[in-house]
Amino acid sequence: MTTFIIRRILQLIPVLIGVSILVFSLMHLTPGNPAVIMAGESAPEATVKAIEQRLGLNDPLYVQYWNFLTNALQLDFGTSIRDNIPVMNHIQARFFITLELSIYSTLFSLVLGLLAGIVSAVRRYSFSDVALMVVTLFGLSMPNFWLGLMLIQWFSIELGWFAPTGWGNMDQLVLPVIALGTSGAAIIARMTRSSMLDVIDQDYIRTARAKGVKERVVIFRHALKNALIPVVTVVGLQFGYLLAGSVLTESVFAINGLGRLIIDSILQRDFPVVQGAVLVIAVTFVFVNLLVDISYRMLNKRVDLN
Repeated sequence: MTTFIIRRILQLIPVLIGVSILVFSLMHLTPGNPAVIMAGESAPEATVKAIEQRLGLNDPLYVQYWNFLTNALQLDFGTSIRDNIPVMNHIQARFFITLELSIYSTLFSLVLGLLAGIVSAVRRYSFSDVALMVVTLFGLSMPNFWLGLMLIQWFSIELGWFAPTGWGNMDQLVLPVIALGTSGAAIIARMTRSSMLDVIDQDYIRTARAKGVKERVVIFRHALKNALIPVVTVVGLQFGYLLAGSVLTESVFAINGLGRLIIDSILQRDFPVVQGAVLVIAVTFVFVNLLVDISYRMLNKRVDLN
């Protein structure tokens, strides 16, 4: 296992380098000169040149990228164009809000999706199976920002059950978690059903039933455990999508997380903040997938780690 983990970490290096190149390209592919934005449209050319010199924008691209990479390794993403505050200060203030939202939404997706998938698999082709799969189809079809607006309209404005905006209190957590986690729950439910149906007709399941093992034990200890590997893959991917999908959800619910920081920074053309925030989300996504790979062996000792 230790050798596998070390090998997987080494394999992440080219992935992280590729991510850093894409993020670095944001500043150079976006129209506009960052130095002009910082100095103002009416600033003298000498002031613009001085800012370009200070930011290293006159250096060759490979030199700029190397400086960006070495600084990023030290968690130094530069200074915000908007307020001249280090980018890392902005990210630290917002990242854990987005991470908390993503974790809660993942747990909501996992619990709801597993329950729906197990029920559908155990009662396949029944009315409950068909109904649950139709509901999951709707869950897959609804954009999370639209669902968020509908939840605010129904449960905040009309019923007054939950707070429409903000983050921190329990009544502020429910709606954004549901809005962000619904599509993930639908995907997990369909994957769980499919995986369970592949397992539930295997010989060892029939043997366990023939021995008189309780149905509950057969389903949860034997069938579900062996059906979880593809589900874990989906959960890992969904967590990364939730980190990215929080951009719109946080804007809808006025949550001051990393997603809303990215939206605000794009509108204000604060490129260093966008670069730093996107890089943090991408790196988090990569390491979550590393944890998913490691969890395979923990779920099933027969998984080949080569």
